[in-house]
Amino acid sequence: MSIAAERRLGDRIARDIYRDPDYLDDPVLGDYLSAIWQPLLGAARARGDVPPELSERLAWELMISRDRRVNAFALPGGYLGVNLGLLAVTERPEELAAVMAHELSHVSQRHIARLVSSQDRLAPWMLGAMILGALAARANTEVANAAIVGSQAVAMQTQLNFSRDMEREADRVGFGVLTGAGFEGQGFVDMFDRLQQASRLNDDGSFPYLRSHPLTSERIADMRARLPLSTARAGPGVGPLKSAAPGAVANAPASGGPTGLRLDLPALSSATPPPATVAPTVSAERHALMAARARVLAENGPDRLRAWLQTGQGASASPGVRYAAALSAQRLGQRDLALDLAQRLRGAVAASARPAADALMLELLLTAPAAGGNSRVDPSGALLASLRDQALAGDSRADLLLGAQAALATGVPERAVSRLQAWVVQHPRDAMAWQVLARAHQAQGHALRSIRAEAESRAAHMDYEGAADRFRAAQALPAAQRAADPMELAIVDSRRREVERMQRELALELERKE
Repeated sequence: MSIAAERRLGDRIARDIYRDPDYLDDPVLGDYLSAIWQPLLGAARARGDVPPELSERLAWELMISRDRRVNAFALPGGYLGVNLGLLAVTERPEELAAVMAHELSHVSQRHIARLVSSQDRLAPWMLGAMILGALAARANTEVANAAIVGSQAVAMQTQLNFSRDMEREADRVGFGVLTGAGFEGQGFVDMFDRLQQASRLNDDGSFPYLRSHPLTSERIADMRARLPLSTARAGPGVGPLKSAAPGAVANAPASGGPTGLRLDLPALSSATPPPATVAPTVSAERHALMAARARVLAENGPDRLRAWLQTGQGASASPGVRYAAALSAQRLGQRDLALDLAQRLRGAVAASARPAADALMLELLLTAPAAGGNSRVDPSGALLASLRDQALAGDSRADLLLGAQAALATGVPERAVSRLQAWVVQHPRDAMAWQVLARAHQAQGHALRSIRAEAESRAAHMDYEGAADRFRAAQALPAAQRAADPMELAIVDSRRREVERMQRELALELERKE
């Protein structure tokens, strides 16, 4: 399979994922995952695992699923999926980085292309099964397996054997990528131990990663052998998962499956500080807050939210537990309590996690009536204005989007427009940024620019039909509105033609597949 064909296949799958209700574009979690992903990708490039052509032509895009089961998956074309459930059960950043390095290596070694090309006779049904299986795997492992296996029992055995070789290769390459990025290689071993223990304690379907990436004693031994003797550990200690570990929510059920994500796993020894070569934003303290966020966002029922809220109000609650409590309170509609807990969190977290605590406070203030101006924590709105200015001066995606929304809430949309316009030039596929820019233009009374931004948001997710409709809506505005911005109108006309061309190409591609 050529690189271009693999990218087209990945784009087809990505278009469906964008429309899935479980797809989650959370800037805060996205920034954290990117802070791990980018060093890994940089290490893979430096090692030669990702040659320039592959680096330029594949998407290299992270996608988050609300799914509370423990899973991550590599897709064709450079897309990587991460379930909230995976982030929720990891205790240290290097554990999450180990899984991501493994999945990145599936992409960099072009395992999907090799799988299809290993036997030409497998290609037609394999391509269709791959698309269906990748989507179904997030909702129902049995359906996904059935979709992939079909009636091709003999062919599937060949695929399975080849996949085991791929798993070993992804382990070896991924270990080099992980350590090359400055993360501890111990993260691989600890994550393997964690998953293996989980599979023994919970065989309820909450860990589909173990089914698509079966652990063997050979794989675990190989990773242990790669650790320097000075850093190797015997593995996790004995005892239940405790809140003493960074980010763990103790004594409260977590989300996922009939028994949830509360695994009663053996506790790890005290968290090892990240190596000096890893960016300080990837700290154990920040990971604790992000794992807590993943747990809460993955939960749909109120019972666990109430349990987390109760636990997080204790005087000795860890920052991760407090974060989960504040976010749970917000989701339960207890606005003032959520803000109180977030303020207590800001005064207690380490410096490396303070930006995450500030982002939570700004998020909560923006969801409150009157944009926080009538809350106990911020009666005058001064805190909202301060966090707005701080966010707009930041350089992360979460800073930009939260700061822009705060600018809209406080009546200064022009400050949002200037930052967002610069951002979308560099990141034209950022659908959420285009959406916020559309709101900002609307607040300024610029209807043509607002509708164009809405169209670009849909195009960013490859919804070419929807994008073309919005571009045509912009062209149908009253003559006075169109004439007021001739340059923007020319851009709308050019982009409409381009999107319609992509729409036709997609239709032809789908016809050829049928």
